[in-house]
Amino acid sequence: MKVLVTGARGQLAGAIVDAYRDCAQVLAYSRSELDVTDFGAVMAHVQGHKPDIIINCAAYNSVDAAEGEPEAALNANAFAVRILARAASESGATLVHYSTDFVFDGTADRPYSEEDLPNPQSVYAQSKLLGEWFALEAPRAFVLRVESLFGGVNARSSIDRIAQAIANGQEAKVFCDRTVSPSFVVDVAASTKALVARGEPGLYHCVGTGHGTWLDVGREIARILGKDGDARLQPVSVSDIPLRASRPQFAALANAKLRRIVPVPTWQDALRRYLT
Repeated sequence: MKVLVTGARGQLAGAIVDAYRDCAQVLAYSRSELDVTDFGAVMAHVQGHKPDIIINCAAYNSVDAAEGEPEAALNANAFAVRILARAASESGATLVHYSTDFVFDGTADRPYSEEDLPNPQSVYAQSKLLGEWFALEAPRAFVLRVESLFGGVNARSSIDRIAQAIANGQEAKVFCDRTVSPSFVVDVAASTKALVARGEPGLYHCVGTGHGTWLDVGREIARILGKDGDARLQPVSVSDIPLRASRPQFAALANAKLRRIVPVPTWQDALRRYLT
């Protein structure tokens, strides 16, 4: 089996490469090695290497910057996906593409399921939703929504920031009114591999089981690190932080559809494995 991975320098791509290393020939390309917005380059790579699976980890993730750079966001998050979908269609490859909780407006009071209608509130979110639609045009495509990723190489996530502050006895600002389902890249990669092998193509929420506010996450990090009584967590509201792009306030995703195919650990268990 041959697997082509784009966006190879990202934290998720690294976990994907590790997950497939023992069972496939993995072709991992960074942006400088394969620009997914370049139609000719993508088609040449896919036609030349004939991968069985194309896993797209390339993305424009600068949420606030996208408000002033809509063309760049759309090129990377939408039109590049259309190119990959065409390449997968013509070569017969399976396409895996990752999306985001940001496609929802965050006004719900329970975790979003795959059946809930998206309502993106930012340029970034709109570009990601378009990417979902383009990906699903491929005959065999998996679109996996992830959120609050942590772990992997070059990890600079919110969880890393909070954990470092707690470990160093520093103050950590955490949202007390933004609810998420944190996703460990190792678990996302394992779920991806199992889903492609055993699941039906389509849209899935690929996140840690359960949800909590960022304050809940901070308290769990402190507990795991043995700093329960020492952690300097400062609760803040979403409205307290000036952000150019809107974020979904209730962003938790339900992963019941995925769990019918593969067990998915809780985000608390994932945090424990990552931090220890």
